[in-house]
Amino acid sequence: MNPPAYFHKVLPAGPRADAEEFGWLQVAGRLQVPALLDRTRRDEHTEVITYEDVFASGRCHYLLGDLIALADHGRAPDSDVADFIDAVCDTLIASTAATGRTTALADCVPALYTDRIRPGGRVDQWYLSPELTLTDTGTGEPLPLGALTGYTATINGTRLPFDLPDTIERARNALHPDSQWTTAITQGDPTEPNLSTSAVGPCWLDFEHAGRNTLPGEIANLLWYLLALGGWLVPAYQSDVYARTLRLHLPPVSTPTLLRPAELSARHHHLNLDYAWPTGAGRHAAITRLLARITSDLGEAAGLPPDRQLPALGPFLTLRVLGVIPPHHLTQQDLLLLIAKLAQAQHLDSVPLTDHDTVALATPAPVETP
Repeated sequence: MNPPAYFHKVLPAGPRADAEEFGWLQVAGRLQVPALLDRTRRDEHTEVITYEDVFASGRCHYLLGDLIALADHGRAPDSDVADFIDAVCDTLIASTAATGRTTALADCVPALYTDRIRPGGRVDQWYLSPELTLTDTGTGEPLPLGALTGYTATINGTRLPFDLPDTIERARNALHPDSQWTTAITQGDPTEPNLSTSAVGPCWLDFEHAGRNTLPGEIANLLWYLLALGGWLVPAYQSDVYARTLRLHLPPVSTPTLLRPAELSARHHHLNLDYAWPTGAGRHAAITRLLARITSDLGEAAGLPPDRQLPALGPFLTLRVLGVIPPHHLTQQDLLLLIAKLAQAQHLDSVPLTDHDTVALATPAPVETP
């Protein structure tokens, strides 16, 4: 018996359901999206939006996360991943050509950036809380992350100035409501569970953040997902996301690790950390292709300055690093790894975001594709 060619998205009644329907209306006809079939109220607190199931109907085959996993496990060529990333970049460029203009951040969908970076918002609550601590390895005492001011972080042998409160404040200043950015009508949350492959290019899913968005924000969102969320943090800390979205559920192969215990000293204002950050062949291909497009036509479409495209993404990357996974859920090791990437993201004019420890793993022996 064939599965029904529709699926139900259950949302809290009110603003979130409104945003989902309004977002779909913004991008329908501009992007390839599933048909919206119905919106009904289940009860006082819940609404259901019914979409075409693009997999059951045969329009789409894999989510981006599944395609990357297939290549990581030797079930698909990594060129398929690179080609799909190209198609996503082409779509963002085309959307900008058709709907792009320079606007204030305040005129864009607020949830991912304006709301999270505002004073007292998610980032402040999560990272400047005195309850969020790391352990001083010299004294054994807890050290609030908000106290990491005027520090030096030595990451894989490279010394970098690092100040967490200042990092947050600089991102806030760059992303103030009146700041001007290249914007376009987009899906708003380009991630591995929200992009699916079809014969005619990417099909976009999930529309709560669809509408007018900054193109630099879209790029930073996809880049950080490929670098850390998709292969590491989401499977580890938001496994329900992958459980309800990915179709294949292949194990991730991109988990970073500390090579030796980190050293953190409040007395010396210093963090010393060495890590390995392996990536499978599919994820390596996705990151490599996206970086190539950022430093060429995609970066140009986004209004990023030539030869400084990645540093110009810094404020958006800071917010993606800090604003997605609640840090109090992380292990000490994973929180340290996140802080290490944050430190590197502040110096992208001199430090590559993907350094020499981010390498393609040996591809596992091919097995039959489901």
